[in-house]
Amino acid sequence: MGLTETLCYYNTQLIHTCSYYGVFFLMTLESMIAPVPSELVMPFAGFLIFTGHFDVWWVLIASSLGSIAGSLLSYGMGMLGEPVVLRYGRYLLLNPHHLEWTKKFFERHGGKTIFISRFIPVVRHLISIPAGLARMSLLPFIIYTLVGATMWNMFLVYCGVRLQENWRLIQQYTHILDYFVVAGLLAAAAYFVWKVRASRNSA
Repeated sequence: MGLTETLCYYNTQLIHTCSYYGVFFLMTLESMIAPVPSELVMPFAGFLIFTGHFDVWWVLIASSLGSIAGSLLSYGMGMLGEPVVLRYGRYLLLNPHHLEWTKKFFERHGGKTIFISRFIPVVRHLISIPAGLARMSLLPFIIYTLVGATMWNMFLVYCGVRLQENWRLIQQYTHILDYFVVAGLLAAAAYFVWKVRASRNSA
């Protein structure tokens, strides 16, 4: 079983067991820096809506509240300062290079970035941290997060509904994503080694 397929399996098992609470929990993690892609959560919720096991409004509420909760936790982490983020974020596989890129993205585009980033892979997991570092006003942050996250989540739910019984066919092709995940991890490791050697040579 591949990496992405494994994540997909455990996500669906959690949703099966915990119902809407599982959706809330997974989307909370998804909105933090934990490696839980919404693409492996919300389409399955859409499939359960199609089969009559879930109600669309409860899925919307659970996923939106989860996205806000996770974003607020990351926002609070950002307010503690970048050293704290880098120190403890590594336990959740935080990539410092991705964080730096996201910070610059936030600085260029301001508050609207919170909305835009919900549709951009990687950035949507990290964007709340730069918002916290910048001490962005909390109310606009919550509103942008709510609107952007809800739109993205419900788009994925719609995809799950449209796929209907064929939703599980996705698992036959998720091994392709594994190559990108592994490549990203290797690239991050190579970058880290390069930075360490470069700092030693300059010392």
